[in-house]
Amino acid sequence: MFEEPEWADEAPAGAGLRPGAPRPPPAAASQIKGSKHRQLLATLRALEAASLPQQPPSLPSSDSEEDVVERKKKRPKKASSASTSIEVKKRKRCQKQGPPGSEYEEKEVERKKKCLKGVFNANDSAKEQKRKKKCQKQVPSSPTQHLDDDNQTGPKAWKSSAMSDLSKPSPGTTSNPPQTLSRKQWRNRQKNKRRHKNKFRPPQPLDQAPATAPTEEAEVPPAPSPDNHEDRAGALRARMAQRLDGARFRYLNEQLYSKPSSAAQRLFQEDPEAFLLYHRGFQSQVKKWPLQPVDRIARDLRQRPASLVVADFGCGDCRLASSIRNTVHCFDLASLDPRVTVCDMAQVPLEDESVDVAVFCLSLMGTNIRDFLEEANRVLKQGGLLKVAEVSSRFEDVRTFLGAVTKLGFKVISKDLTNSHFFLFDFEKTGPPRVGPKAQLTGLKLQPCLYKRR
Repeated sequence: MFEEPEWADEAPAGAGLRPGAPRPPPAAASQIKGSKHRQLLATLRALEAASLPQQPPSLPSSDSEEDVVERKKKRPKKASSASTSIEVKKRKRCQKQGPPGSEYEEKEVERKKKCLKGVFNANDSAKEQKRKKKCQKQVPSSPTQHLDDDNQTGPKAWKSSAMSDLSKPSPGTTSNPPQTLSRKQWRNRQKNKRRHKNKFRPPQPLDQAPATAPTEEAEVPPAPSPDNHEDRAGALRARMAQRLDGARFRYLNEQLYSKPSSAAQRLFQEDPEAFLLYHRGFQSQVKKWPLQPVDRIARDLRQRPASLVVADFGCGDCRLASSIRNTVHCFDLASLDPRVTVCDMAQVPLEDESVDVAVFCLSLMGTNIRDFLEEANRVLKQGGLLKVAEVSSRFEDVRTFLGAVTKLGFKVISKDLTNSHFFLFDFEKTGPPRVGPKAQLTGLKLQPCLYKRR
């Protein structure tokens, strides 16, 4: 029998050899196999090292290699065993497919090169897609946009419509250019927006034309007529007269409180209208009070007999005489009523002990208050009633005032200090004054009631 050589068992018959080719000797075949195998492993390792950092995660061949890298980072001890197992598998695959030096090696090298080219092409295509997207965002793709830029809302409307109509590109394909609106479509969209905007505006009447000229004429204020000019001038004069009256009232009030009654009488005799002006300003101030003192005194006197004779010192407009049924003698520095007797209140034309009630309602003015009270003591009957109502802010010390009045021949019957604007006192005549005319009574010096400018 024919015996086969020993090196025939190392490779299968016909594996990678052309039919009829002479079989190489065993030593030469082992050398060729070892060198070719080492070259193939070196090229495979070089290709793997070059393709690892550049292969994207989408390729199936790079997934296993990235997993291997991650496993090496996490478990460095086991990574070496995994790489050796991969190399063993590749060696077995190469041994099964064919011996070294065959066409398989060339095909494998070409396949690796194609994979590397595919990786670079994929990276280039991804970069190209990003660059195209940036260009599409920065530069409009249609010339109609440049035509519509004059409109105020044109670019915004084109952007909103173009972005809404864009379709999302699928992965692995280049993005299509954005779908632009035609000029007619854009005009229709703008018309719909204007309709929606004008939907909530109130409708204009038919008489008003939409032109701007009539509205401009309507907005122009009409020329002032002579009547309007006269009314304005009259209102201005009234305001100025009111301010002048207020200034004169403050001046007269200061004169009445800072001078004796004789000087005030001469002032009103020289200027009769001054008293009318003063009385008008005085009434405007008193009307603001919650309760007027003359009404309180009239209410008290209505509870007494109507046969009592009353002397009203500083009567003004005779309001007390008009409010009660008693006989009232009215005295003041000037006359606003026929019932008024014009005189100095320190010297009234009445006989001694001729009246039952003497009233001073906000009339203790001037620097000679003592003369007024002594004159009231003179005309009052024995046991007669003296009623005094005065502004509360004028009293520094009520007790000293009451003590000074009692020295002039009076006795305190009652006092009412509850009102916020004025105090009310009732005195009874006990006899003539108990002090001489030269004795000083400091309690009778009251603070002047001055009005501030407003």
